[in-house]
Formats: sequence, structure tokens, C-alpha cells
Amino acid sequence: MAAVSDEIFLSGTDAAYGVYTVKTSRSYRGEEPGSLSIRGMTGESPAARQQRVWDRAAPAYDRQIAVLERIWFAGGREWLAARAHGRVLEVAVGTGRNLGLYGPDVTLTGVELSPEMLAIARTHAGSLDLDVDLREGDAHDLPVEDASVDTVVCCLGLCTIPDPARALVEMHRVLVPGGRLLLLDHVRSTWPPLHAAQWLVEQVTGRAAGEYFTRRPLPLVEAAGFELVEAERLKAGTVERVHAVRPR
Repeated sequence: MAAVSDEIFLSGTDAAYGVYTVKTSRSYRGEEPGSLSIRGMTGESPAARQQRVWDRAAPAYDRQIAVLERIWFAGGREWLAARAHGRVLEVAVGTGRNLGLYGPDVTLTGVELSPEMLAIARTHAGSLDLDVDLREGDAHDLPVEDASVDTVVCCLGLCTIPDPARALVEMHRVLVPGGRLLLLDHVRSTWPPLHAAQWLVEQVTGRAAGEYFTRRPLPLVEAAGFELVEAERLKAGTVERVHAVRPR
């Protein structure tokens, strides 16, 4: 990203987002102001788009996210795993980066929209010799019975789930009374200049890949009927960890 006076230019290529260019205000390098071009946008449903995006991103995902985790989300996965117990449902399990972190008392089920991401998770589970139930499914309609799990984990998932409020209602449904909800995600910054930059970036990523940087799940958690136990905001408020419970 580069900013020049009242002019903003965003351009790049991303494994998940595709090729994008956004220009606002006056002209830049001979281009007309206000132009917008995003390759890969179609009339498909939000869920179908997310499946396509993550299927395409799957082969490179672990390599790419590893860099971000070292500098942005360090310790987050371990924070989640340390609080998970009993029958655990991980929503948006992805490539299974959390699989080796859970304690011995955990019986794990993972749900993932992308078949390509799920295939990598299954390979990962096999390499760790873990007995994990990994299912293809949608966070908006979880393939899990009512009140059947003790902990729900969602790690870096609500930023791309098309309707996070609906997904949280589903997580509430499948938890037993007293069950734990554990979330880690990037959220809108508490520092206004960074918040503004996040908003600009998601004008591209939101339309091209359904990836949002200014969401904040905590109010939705409370609206879904959960009670907050603890919450932490890190990295200028751009990372939030949430531990909540379904009331008994």
C-alpha cells in the first residue's frame, strides 16, 4: 500500500484474493481516478465464493499464514487449546494447524467448508496419528447435534464467514449449557489510522474474497446469548481472544 497526499493506490496479488487494483482520488500513473478492477468476482453465492477462495488458497496456506502467526498471532492457538476440554468442535478447522495442540482429554471434531483445506487437515491428522472426526460443512448450518459439545473453537474464521452472527448462533446451539466458546481473530484496530487502513484494504478483500478486517465478533457473541469470561486485545487492538460460555 502506498499513500501520496490525497491519493491512495492499492495493488497486489494474493493466493487467496487473486489480482486486485484499487485507485481513488486523482489519477495515478496515468490511470483515471476512482477506477476499480478486481479479477475473480462473480455472481456466485457467498458460501460458494468462500469455498472457491479457500480451495485455491489451500496449497500455499500453511506457508503463508506461518509468517503472520509469528508476528501477529503469536501464542493465540496455544491460548485456545489450553482452554479447550472434553468434546471439542473446531469450526473452520482449515488445514488443521491446531490439531497437535489439544490436550489428551479432548475428543475433536472439525468442520471445514473447503474440501481442499480439509484434505490437508486429514493428512496432518494422519501424520500426528490422531483420531479426529473431520467433516465438510458450513458454519451457518453446522452438521452437529444440539447441545452435543463441551467446547467450540473458531480460530481466524469469523473474519471470512459470510454471516458471523448466524455462525455464532449455531455455535451456541451445539454447545451444552455451561459449554465454552473460544475465539481468536483479527479485528478492527483501536488506533484510528490503522483502523482506516484496514477499512481501505477490505474494500478489496471483502469484495474479492470475503475477508474483513474491521469486524469485531465480541458484540455478536453477547447478542447470541453467551456470557463473557475473558477477552484480550493485542497488537494495537487488531487481535482479539475471547472466552465465553453458554449459560446454564
